[in-house]
Amino acid sequence: MAFSTADIPDLSGRTAVVTGANGGLGLETAKALAGKGALVVMAARNQDKAADAARTIRAQAPAATVEIVRLDLGSLASVRAAAEQISGGHPRIDLLVNNAGLMAMPERRTADGFEMQFGVNHLGHWALTALLMPALLAAPAARVVSVTSTAHHMGRPVDPDNPHLHGRYAPWRAYGQSKLANYHFALGLQREFARAGAPAISLLAHPGLSDTDLQSTTVTEGGGGFLAPFFHTLAARTGMTPARGALPQLRAATDPAARGGWFYAPRYVNNGPAVRRRYFRPGADAAIAKLWQVSERETGIALKV
Repeated sequence: MAFSTADIPDLSGRTAVVTGANGGLGLETAKALAGKGALVVMAARNQDKAADAARTIRAQAPAATVEIVRLDLGSLASVRAAAEQISGGHPRIDLLVNNAGLMAMPERRTADGFEMQFGVNHLGHWALTALLMPALLAAPAARVVSVTSTAHHMGRPVDPDNPHLHGRYAPWRAYGQSKLANYHFALGLQREFARAGAPAISLLAHPGLSDTDLQSTTVTEGGGGFLAPFFHTLAARTGMTPARGALPQLRAATDPAARGGWFYAPRYVNNGPAVRRRYFRPGADAAIAKLWQVSERETGIALKV
């Protein structure tokens, strides 16, 4: 039987944090978790969209408990403030879904001078996860789910000498690097949990080709070249709905059978039911070590388990 939201167990008493929960996959993830009884913290930059999303969740599940926290992953100051607010109200976090992301945009910098896609997709989530670590470790069996993309296959491991692609920027190159960073982060975090004997686990998911705002925004931003309208049209015609696209990360977050380091994705690469997939990228040890070095150096935040 294919996994569906009906397979999600009762989550009453658990606290979940979902980044980018104001639309697309993040909204579907927050909706499913809240519908199963979890208290869901919706961490998002656009507060108006987040408020609309919260109303949508409450309309479908009147008993749902959701909170909104402002989080701009492109600002370490915002990440610190969000983490302080979240952990201040929730000393125990059972689930963190690092879902938010940007795709193939023109070259820009975050508030801290990072290349925008690497800064938001990876470094912002690195900082958030590290700052929430005490609350995650306070839970009896916390999970951290990192959301990557099939684009990680076209990514190169981060170069410690040029992580922000100065003089080498291309929208899809930067996106591939950031999504491969998500992949290596999930694997590296699981190693840290296992090494420390921590009760928490790290898992990885990708949504395949899903028809979300990410596709249309890439076209609007104008950074993705001819591939942006191609993928936008392909997603509109053949892509999965956001609800279906969110199933891999929901399975990683909630399947009782899941184990640390497991990877969930559509069965047919970019479409199909959410299933466990094998890892294919070799050479992860060196790449993970470089990612840890760069992430700690750039953010000034050590990830301690």
